[in-house]
Amino acid sequence: MTWKDVFKKGQELILATSSADAIPNANIVISLGFVDGKLLVADSQMNTTLKNLKSTKQVCIIAKTAKEYYRVKGSVEIFNSGKYFESCNKEDKQCPTKNAILITIEEVFDLDKGKKIL
Repeated sequence: MTWKDVFKKGQELILATSSADAIPNANIVISLGFVDGKLLVADSQMNTTLKNLKSTKQVCIIAKTAKEYYRVKGSVEIFNSGKYFESCNKEDKQCPTKNAILITIEEVFDLDKGKKIL
């Protein structure tokens, strides 16, 4: 199993952001898996998180399974139309997608082993 498997489609993730004034915020999101080598999540009701993402473009995400625990950091692109947006809408018919959030992973840290792996 690789670190990417812990971020697979359907996995519950903790997505943390910070405002431009360094005020932290965190949300629970569901992974839509990797698309074009980047992690995709949908914004259905993010307010503070979306404001932070638009301002700083940075994110930190925690994912855990029964055996593995990882933290990734990366930069985001936000889409309110196009293929990533449509992909989000196909996945969740109950909550309409407001934005697709595409995350370029820049750092991976294995929290169990206490070391950076990417």
